[in-house]
Amino acid sequence: MNGTWTVPGYTEVRELGSGGSGRVVLAVHDGTGTAVAVKYLSGRLREDPAFVGEFRAEARLLGGLRTPYVVGLYEYVEAPGGAAIVMELVDGISLRALLKRSGRADAEAALVVLKGSLLGLAEAHRAGVVHRDYKPENVLVAADGSSKLVDFGIAAGRGTTPGVAGTPAYMAPEQWQGRPASPAADVYAATATFFECLTGRKPYDGENFAELAVQHIEAPVPETEAPEPVRPLIRRGLAKQPEQRPENAEAFVAELEGVALAAYGPQWEERRQRKLAALAALLPLLFPSATAAAQGTTAVASTTLGGASGWAPGRGGLLAAGLALVLGTVLLFTTDAIGGTPGGVSALSAFATTSAAPPGPGSPTGTAGPGTAPR
Repeated sequence: MNGTWTVPGYTEVRELGSGGSGRVVLAVHDGTGTAVAVKYLSGRLREDPAFVGEFRAEARLLGGLRTPYVVGLYEYVEAPGGAAIVMELVDGISLRALLKRSGRADAEAALVVLKGSLLGLAEAHRAGVVHRDYKPENVLVAADGSSKLVDFGIAAGRGTTPGVAGTPAYMAPEQWQGRPASPAADVYAATATFFECLTGRKPYDGENFAELAVQHIEAPVPETEAPEPVRPLIRRGLAKQPEQRPENAEAFVAELEGVALAAYGPQWEERRQRKLAALAALLPLLFPSATAAAQGTTAVASTTLGGASGWAPGRGGLLAAGLALVLGTVLLFTTDAIGGTPGGVSALSAFATTSAAPPGPGSPTGTAGPGTAPR
């Protein structure tokens, strides 16, 4: 389609986005007609063992997270011509896209979006992983109003100190200071995103990195700008010291549910999920299902991990749709912020489809033979 290396066994439909670190495409698995998202590492970065290692680590991480609230891995492929992550497709749009068109969300709708993506984050925290880049671009809102967390490109192990990394508007004070990565930093970023949903602006608006750093480290938490019922969540989540915040995403979800139930009643989640679905329905052209060229009706593919490599679609009869337009800009890798460390990279002498495992040192395990395609 574009003269560059592509994963064997798939036909590209269209490019969803590209950048200096690579590209994301909508593709169809030739054997089943299932649509997938394929994230390719750029040729320039393939020459750097540290970036290849980070790319592999992202695949291992996705493969180890078994939750409907994180975009799932189908397979990871390396070849002499390239490296790619084949992922689940979500027919949805980014929270950023919704905010651009609505300006802000009411508190109940914002709570629904926060909860879904926090549940994905909680699974990562249980696996000992810190996302480090929670922001509106990395939250997908599906057509039914549910949400998923995406882009683990700069995720790190809990307690590691790989350097300052993240998106400045959402970085916790300790991230600015280069302190060890912690789930509490992700809670801070999620709260900053929640604040933006509620108010239409970021918590702090410094014009440069230095101003933002000072504001995040020293400025008062702007809780009074949020609706009164949810101010405790803003106050706790944006606390300057990590020990003053909920310790991880699971604890934050518990606090969120308590606040929401007290303020909005037992039906708050169902009621506002319907509203989110209605908002998303106003933006049909942003949904890849409007233009996806996948043929036939297939089930959403499921991944077989931890033994034999590969995946096989089921027989449920759901139309596999395309990934949100946001993946063109979101999943394209904040690699300029990666504090990667060199690691061993095996010779790319043959195609290797990898069974992902939780993040860890060294190469992935469970490689298949040359030219292996999904089953």
